[in-house]
Amino acid sequence: MAQANIHFTPLPQAPSCGRHSAGECRSNNCSGKLGDAKEPVATPATVLLDKRFSRQVQGVYPLQRQDVLKWYGWGYKDSQFYVDNGIIGFKGDKYPLEGCMLPYFTEWVYSKFNLRIEKNLPSPKMPTEFPAPTVNAPFVRELEATKLTSSQSGEDRLIRCHGQTLHDIYYLWRNEFKRIPDIVVWPQSHEDVVRLVALANRHNVVVIPYGGGTSVSGSITCPQAEQRMICVLDTSQMNRMLWLNKANLTVCFEAGIVGQDLERELQRLGLTVGHEPDSYEFSTLGGWVATRASGMKKNVYGNIEDLVVRVRMVTASGEVLERECMAPRVSCGPDFNHVIMGSEGTLGVVTEVVLKVRPLPAVKRYGSLVFPDFESGVQFMREVARRRCQPASVRLVDNEQFVMGQTLKPVRGWLAGLLDSLKKTYITAWKGLDLTKMCAATLLFEGNEEDVRREEALIYQIAKQFKGFPAGGDNGERGYILTFVIAYIRDFALNQEIVAESFETSVPWDRCSSLCRNVKRRVEAECHKRSIKNFIISCRVTQTYDAGACVYFYFGFRHTGIVDPVATFEQIETGARDEILASGGSLSHHHGVGKIRSQWYENTVSKPGSALYLAAKRQLDPKNIFAAGNLLTEEQWLAASKKSVVEVPPYQTTVESSSLVKAKL
Repeated sequence: MAQANIHFTPLPQAPSCGRHSAGECRSNNCSGKLGDAKEPVATPATVLLDKRFSRQVQGVYPLQRQDVLKWYGWGYKDSQFYVDNGIIGFKGDKYPLEGCMLPYFTEWVYSKFNLRIEKNLPSPKMPTEFPAPTVNAPFVRELEATKLTSSQSGEDRLIRCHGQTLHDIYYLWRNEFKRIPDIVVWPQSHEDVVRLVALANRHNVVVIPYGGGTSVSGSITCPQAEQRMICVLDTSQMNRMLWLNKANLTVCFEAGIVGQDLERELQRLGLTVGHEPDSYEFSTLGGWVATRASGMKKNVYGNIEDLVVRVRMVTASGEVLERECMAPRVSCGPDFNHVIMGSEGTLGVVTEVVLKVRPLPAVKRYGSLVFPDFESGVQFMREVARRRCQPASVRLVDNEQFVMGQTLKPVRGWLAGLLDSLKKTYITAWKGLDLTKMCAATLLFEGNEEDVRREEALIYQIAKQFKGFPAGGDNGERGYILTFVIAYIRDFALNQEIVAESFETSVPWDRCSSLCRNVKRRVEAECHKRSIKNFIISCRVTQTYDAGACVYFYFGFRHTGIVDPVATFEQIETGARDEILASGGSLSHHHGVGKIRSQWYENTVSKPGSALYLAAKRQLDPKNIFAAGNLLTEEQWLAASKKSVVEVPPYQTTVESSSLVKAKL
């Protein structure tokens, strides 16, 4: 087989169903009446109403995504933290922090980790040898005949063997992945996926769907014990807007479209979905559905389950699971959209998603608040949720995160320093706040001018009840946008003897404060038990609900002298997760289960719940073609396979004679 068959078949024209005029087809793949006859045909918006004019988006991911993105970590190749003359800076013109030197952050790193970062250390080099592929020859021959774009190059396989967990990146840097995919295939349409999955099912080849590769649950790593050929189905070239229904405010996208590309396409038409997870720049629509994602603006727009109208998923046999009707609500037994959402690539491949859209808000305004302590901030968040007056985004950070965020401000000259000093005097002397206890909340308001003004007045009024006061729109905007920059710190720190990662949960309001305290104490105790002196554990309260909230934790420590820092980190995180569950928290609010949280899954959903999931799995995928190994532990998957009544046919396999093969580029 060619090492990289870089050829594309033309995008097919949508055929008429033969029963309806163009734009009015109500067949299984159509949305109902798509256009309005009164609209001028020539407008760009009208063109996108007809699915025959759907087009591939010029998106974030090229075929070889390593041309644009780091192969060894998070984000764009040209965006990173670095050191110059002992001062940490940031470069990357896609972010407001571009070109800024950060002396305060440099000092903060020293104060927390007792570490002076003096020089840049070299980034990992792409390996020249890779684990030998397992090759199912009949599958490869038939795949070639389909003309689907595919690659068996070592680079393409390695890049798609991992997500973005600390474990993934650490062992990627050390070139210690023992099992990577054997082939990568790029379908360009739903029909391509149907053909590919049916082919894999026929030849007993494992399929792992791969979107943005931003998973932080281990969900896209290859099971180490898998002996069958593993095919990664890369959805990145499936990123078309298929149709838009302006009357119903619904839109259909292919599942491979990336968040920022999806929003850009809609905003050109004056619309938005409003779903902004922290991974928004790089994660895909299909990934959002597969993990039950949540966004920073869910207070206005909802979580992914609130936005989805219909999902198309290709099952192992090549049959399609989808709901026929796109009415706003139905009572037709269990909702199979919710079987697909959260299935994490184990039941099939999500290919197309119908979403709700809204007109772009006329006003978008930021704000921020300062509170004397974390408990006051939590009580403020609770009251805002109780009164259901949340702005689009409201996020409360504890003192540790507040201080760190302040250190990420650039140097702006002596006048700025003087103003900062005056602000500090105002906060500490006149407001009576303790800099070691105070915390802050960032705010984002969206809507029309009247609604935003009303929301602002009410939010600031509630904050005053809990001794909070406004800290300005600039701080709010900075705090919101910094979310996308902070993700780059982890990889920079990893190269400087610091391991760090985030984990999250959701918790009822009456357990929120105690959970935060308990988890911090547990992490501190686990660190002291291991003689780890230089560490940080912090939290923030993000998405709010009537009955509770999402809580994010950030944990990191200096690992100088520790033989296996990632194993140590995982042991401490396991203790933290046990504490979360004991304190009334959930297994996950939006990251998902994957492999790293699978040991708690059955207890979380109950044995009957786990059995119900397995029943669906056996019905939809009796050969376990979608063998990513998520949700259940390896032992549970093994036990389930022994109970399967389906006989798995033999398959032909060839493996290179040596354990490593030269890169095929």
